[in-house]
Amino acid sequence: MRRLLPWLFVVFLASVPQWMHDQYFLHVLINTGIFTIAAMSLNLLLGFTGQLSLGHVAFFGIGAYTSALVSLGFDLHFNDSYVFVFERKPVWFAFVCGIAVAGLCGWAIGRLSFKVRGAYFVIVTISFAQVMRLVALNWVDLTEGPMALNNIPPITLGIPGIWELTFLRKLPNYYLILCVAVLSYIVIHRLVHSRAGRAFIALRENEPLAASVGIDVTRYLVLATAVSAGMAGAAGGLYTHYVRIVDPDIFLFIYTVTMVIMVISGGKGTLAGPIVGGLIFGMLPQVLREFARPEAQWIIYGVAMMVIVLFLPQGIVPAISALWRRRSGRSPDRSDPESKTMAGLHTAPGAAP
Repeated sequence: MRRLLPWLFVVFLASVPQWMHDQYFLHVLINTGIFTIAAMSLNLLLGFTGQLSLGHVAFFGIGAYTSALVSLGFDLHFNDSYVFVFERKPVWFAFVCGIAVAGLCGWAIGRLSFKVRGAYFVIVTISFAQVMRLVALNWVDLTEGPMALNNIPPITLGIPGIWELTFLRKLPNYYLILCVAVLSYIVIHRLVHSRAGRAFIALRENEPLAASVGIDVTRYLVLATAVSAGMAGAAGGLYTHYVRIVDPDIFLFIYTVTMVIMVISGGKGTLAGPIVGGLIFGMLPQVLREFARPEAQWIIYGVAMMVIVLFLPQGIVPAISALWRRRSGRSPDRSDPESKTMAGLHTAPGAAP
């Protein structure tokens, strides 16, 4: 039954536009879905390896800007005699480029920054996000600076001149984002249930012990960072082709805070946690708008976050799972990768997939 629940939930989400015809509510769901994908990507790094990245929005913004620039085309003026011209490419290709560039940046940052841990790693990631914001703000020839890149084409699939599907309206975008979210969930599920996933959890629980049994610490942390960054880049690409405009404010720190709230409240280190947290804290501001004054909305939002942290310190999903096990009299699920981490460490000293 537990294995069917995710798919039943997907079916429910797919049915929402069929009975909910409010276009504004659909817009809210689309934005919530985009940031839920970003939160899922952060959870791979924070929840399964224990590395807190407060600059995760950098990869979100890199994916957005790369996808926008490749789909629009651009030119770079190096001097008065040389101009590099990049012709516009199909939007699906631009979207893939955004994922690839974000993932490559994640790999590079991982290689450079995982020589440090703790507060030093947090400082490195925050600094990287601020540097990317300054680049987007000041490299006016490329990014248009504060004027923003606009008229970004929507995502289009198909064969030009024969058959094309353009994700211009809200309904197609909703299903596109739902498909990307499901694909992201499957990728994370397969990864964390692999030997690499057990290595991630081992590093989170006891890094010196994991290193002592032969796990390559840097290799697995860089892998997690690259996959996480690529997924965040996909969320950024979806965002920029949906709103069709992107400016340096996409690198604001508040977006990283939003992702962290979704992960922590839902339950870090769980597959469903960022989804539950994303839906709650993505929809909560819109629900509050119906009955609370603007100055009271953020107070209620903050109180809700504090209540979850105080009374459900592990998050909503772990609390519900623990309650379900107590009610049913079941022991913890031994199929969970975390429950097999130490066994995997002792049976596979090399731990190299």
